[in-house]
Amino acid sequence: MRAQLIKKIQGIKKDSKPLVLGDIPEPIPDGNELLIKVHACGVCHTELDEIEGRTVPPVLPIVPGHQVIGRVIATQARDSRFEIGDRVGAGWIYSSCGKCEYCIEGNDNLCQDFKATGRDANGGYAEYMKIPENSAFLIPDIFSDSEAAPLLCAGAVGYRALKLTNSVDGDLIGLTGFGASGHIVLKTIKYKFPLSKIFVFARSSKEQEFAKELGADWAGDITESSPEKLNSIIDTTPVWTPIIESLKNLKPSGRLVINAIRKEDIDKKYLTKINYSEHLWMEKEIKSVANVSVNDIKEFMEIASQIPIKPEFQEYSLADANKALIELKEGKIRGGKVITINN
Repeated sequence: MRAQLIKKIQGIKKDSKPLVLGDIPEPIPDGNELLIKVHACGVCHTELDEIEGRTVPPVLPIVPGHQVIGRVIATQARDSRFEIGDRVGAGWIYSSCGKCEYCIEGNDNLCQDFKATGRDANGGYAEYMKIPENSAFLIPDIFSDSEAAPLLCAGAVGYRALKLTNSVDGDLIGLTGFGASGHIVLKTIKYKFPLSKIFVFARSSKEQEFAKELGADWAGDITESSPEKLNSIIDTTPVWTPIIESLKNLKPSGRLVINAIRKEDIDKKYLTKINYSEHLWMEKEIKSVANVSVNDIKEFMEIASQIPIKPEFQEYSLADANKALIELKEGKIRGGKVITINN
C-alpha cells in the first residue's frame, strides 16, 4: 500500500520533504483490531512536533496521522460492535493500559502506557491502517469525510481544553491562535455558552477577520490587551509568547489552558519574563492539556453532530502531504488541512 513515512527527525524548511512516499505492507489486524480503508486524514501541528523532535520520539519509520476517517474492511474481534462497511474514525489515542487509576476514572489520556496513533503505531497518512476497536468511533452521517477528520483531534482536544477552563455561560472566554482547533472551539463555545463573549488573539489580520466572521466579539493581535479581563483563555499556539500575554489578560482567579503537546520555543528567556505579581498573583492558574481521552472524542462527536459543527478545511492528495505540512509550518491556515485517500 502507499503511505507517507517519517524516517528521521529533522527541521522543516520551505523546500524540504520531511515525509517519504513509499510502498509498505498492508497491515493485518489481530485480536480486537479493525482494518480500515482510509478515506481522509487531518493534518495536525503534532506531526510537525514529531518530525522536528519536540514530542516523545516516534518509533521510526512511522506513518503519521491521527485524524483518520475510513471504512471497516476487516475485524478479528469475536463480538465486534462494528460491521464491515461501517464508517469510523481514529484519533490521537491508540491505546492505554485500561487498568490504572486514570483509565478507570475515564482519564486514559493520562495513562503512563498511553500509545498515540501516528507516533507509537502507524497512522492515517496511508491507504490502510489498523486500530484497536476500543479506539475507533462511528462517524455520524451528517459529516463528509473531510468535515469529520478535523473533529477527531482539533475538535476533541479543543473540547477537552474548554472543559478544563471550568467555564459557565456568561463567562468571558479568550482563544489565542485561530487555526484548526481554535475555529472549532469558537463554534462549540457559541453553542454551549450562548451568553459568553469570545475574544480571539491571532497573529494575522486574515485570522482575526475569520474569527469575526464566525462570531467572535473581538479579535486582535496576540500581543494586544483585550478590552475586558477574561475568565479563561485557551492557547492553541506552538510558541511561548502567548503564555505571557494571556496571563496579563486574565481576571483574578482566571485560568489559562495550554492546548499544545509541546512549545517550539524553549529559550529560557521567555520564562524569565513571567513576573509573579503581574502574571500569576490573584490566584491565576496555568493548566496544560495532555493528549485526549476516548470519552472526549465520544462526547465531542455527539455535540458536533447536534450543533452541527462544519469545519473549514483545505484538501490535499496523499502525494501532497509535504506541501500541507510546510504550509502549516509557515502559518498558512484557514481552518483545517485534510489529506484525501482512496476517494
